[in-house]
Amino acid sequence: MALQTAEALILDVTDLHDRDRIVTFLTREQGKKKGVAKGARVKHSRFGGQLQPLAKVSVTWFEKEGRDLGRISSVELVRTAHPIQADLEGILLGSYLADHMLEFAQEEESSDHFFRLLDSTIQALLAGVDRDLAARYFEAWMLRLAGVFPAPWDCPSCGAPFPPEGAVLPRSGEMLVCPDCGGGLRVPPAALDFLRRIGREGLPAVAEHPPSSAVLRQIEELCAQVRRYFLQHELRSYDVIQRTLAKI
Repeated sequence: MALQTAEALILDVTDLHDRDRIVTFLTREQGKKKGVAKGARVKHSRFGGQLQPLAKVSVTWFEKEGRDLGRISSVELVRTAHPIQADLEGILLGSYLADHMLEFAQEEESSDHFFRLLDSTIQALLAGVDRDLAARYFEAWMLRLAGVFPAPWDCPSCGAPFPPEGAVLPRSGEMLVCPDCGGGLRVPPAALDFLRRIGREGLPAVAEHPPSSAVLRQIEELCAQVRRYFLQHELRSYDVIQRTLAKI
């Protein structure tokens, strides 16, 4: 049995039996991990207040070869994410961010880039960056880090730079092409500019000169189509967001 300690971001907390909880968390070096916090549901538990979704923590756990679940011995809160999730919109956004990591991050695989993306996005949200902008920045970068986002520079079919009228995403979602080389979802110049900006600017810098709401909707639609093509399904949290917004 090996004792491990790492800085982590909590992705999910679910109840187990009457006393325990299963905690899924993201580490830099070992990727996504899962362990049981025994007694976490009882009154005056040593985990009281520490197991917060999206919280940054220092976690210590035991691993035993051949077992999928570790045993968490301690969790120390480094940074809370509670202010982000103080309302329904924030709760839905938090679930959406975590859902990406649960889907894309792998176990026993270095996830430093994923960790830094989620960590910096949470930090920016806590500092007051617009939630819609943060979500679009996050999802575009998430797909880029996963290696599935089309490059926003040149048409891979003809090799020419994208023209002033922008680009097109075919139904396959594999690549962006120029309008002369294919048809599909239109990606206007302003949306391409956003995708290029996030490659060289952090979220706080982008927030100083944010794109319009219309551009953010274009980025959302583009990311959703690429994500669905790659995963062959949609994230559950995204469907929940869409159904909830439709009722408001």
